[in-house]
Amino acid sequence: MSGHIDNPGFINDDGKSNHSFTPALNSTEDVSRKNGKNYMVEMNDLKKAEEATGEYEPYLHRDVEHPTTNAETLLHLLKGSLGTGILSMPLAFYHSGYLVGIICTIVIGGICTYCIHMIVEAEYELCRRKKLPSLTYPATAELALLEGPSFFQKCAPYAVHIINVFLLIYQMGACCVYTVFIAENVKHVADEYIDKLDVKIWMLVFLLPLILINYIRNLKFLAPFSTVANFITIASFGIILYYLIKADMTFEKRNVGGNIADFPLYFGTVLFALEAIGVIMPLENEMKTPKAFKGPCGVLNIGMISIVVLYVGMGLLGYLAYGSDVKDTITINLSQEDILAQVAKVMLAIAIYITHPLQLYVAIDIIWNEYLAARFEKCRYQVFYEYVVRTSLVLITFALAVAIPKLDLFISLFGAFCLSALGLAFPAIIQTSTFWYTLNGFKGKLIIAKNGCIVLFGFVGLIVGTYTSLQKIVEYFNE
Repeated sequence: MSGHIDNPGFINDDGKSNHSFTPALNSTEDVSRKNGKNYMVEMNDLKKAEEATGEYEPYLHRDVEHPTTNAETLLHLLKGSLGTGILSMPLAFYHSGYLVGIICTIVIGGICTYCIHMIVEAEYELCRRKKLPSLTYPATAELALLEGPSFFQKCAPYAVHIINVFLLIYQMGACCVYTVFIAENVKHVADEYIDKLDVKIWMLVFLLPLILINYIRNLKFLAPFSTVANFITIASFGIILYYLIKADMTFEKRNVGGNIADFPLYFGTVLFALEAIGVIMPLENEMKTPKAFKGPCGVLNIGMISIVVLYVGMGLLGYLAYGSDVKDTITINLSQEDILAQVAKVMLAIAIYITHPLQLYVAIDIIWNEYLAARFEKCRYQVFYEYVVRTSLVLITFALAVAIPKLDLFISLFGAFCLSALGLAFPAIIQTSTFWYTLNGFKGKLIIAKNGCIVLFGFVGLIVGTYTSLQKIVEYFNE
């Protein structure tokens, strides 16, 4: 994901969606009527096809309580990508240079989009074969490996746990980023009015509020606040754009290409910002017309193209405006004295604070629901232990943020380590395994070679990006 992920829900074993953290979006009457008509036509066509061929059609058997329209799904996708990641794009362009940054962001965005298509296609094929309405990412990986070569079949039992670990690390890493972001922006405003406090003190100030907001077990109660957060995020981005246009943008002393040693930092930041793998499958599974998600002009392509354009624009304008003075997040470059800039920083801090439990919910869901809840099922203190887990996760992310209060290093580290695997390497492995016994002839070898290159690209990015980020973290401690 990205930036922040407003995860719209996982799909349960019975095929029903978990809507406990799905903020509802309102659509116009005309759009609803149009989508309703398209939905009936598509469902009738699918039903006729299933009756004619006798083959199971997953889209017909999805029991979604509140299916989303194409417009709502697109908004969810865009919303899940407009967070802390995009605000660090100017620093990413500083590491890469503006021309290299533009080209590579477009290329990486294209590869990420293609990998998302691969995993959605694999999920559909596996659902059709196994007669299941929908699958989660970990379940897709496990079933895919069971369809692949013998070595992959042996790895299948571990696939769910491996992907859960990567998802867990990524979501907790995002919470670390959020903690640092909130503290940095509030400090930048507060320093104008009170005695300066260290950023770690501000993290401590927000520790109890972060714990309390993560005690909300049903995130439907946060839906109204989430809607407000979306509006103030958009307003804050408008203010940031105003300051960027107002700034003295120039190509002088702006590098076309950056230092090659810093390129892995750019790579990790772009992956963290662009990759929406954690939100994609729940989004597609909840659509009223899921076939519209794919295709040349489908929801996915329109959304990802829009996201890449926004990220290139923010990265380029921010770097041209501030050059080598660009900060971890572009908000810190805004005037410290201007009231409007202060309002933007505070509003973004509030929006990220509200979004924090949406990020941590995925980590809680993995640790508690997947592994621990069953052990305490008959315990009278089950709810108490759940709150202990919630508190512990917040404290762990808080401790990491205090230990390394560097927003850019967190973003590049978790982007390179987690999303190189989740967003690039794993989807290629999943597609290869899913269609392994049909990859014959020259075309089959070409697909295997292509997916092999993507896997190699992903793991090289993981190793080099993680190593470079850790090296910078060690340098920070030494200083």
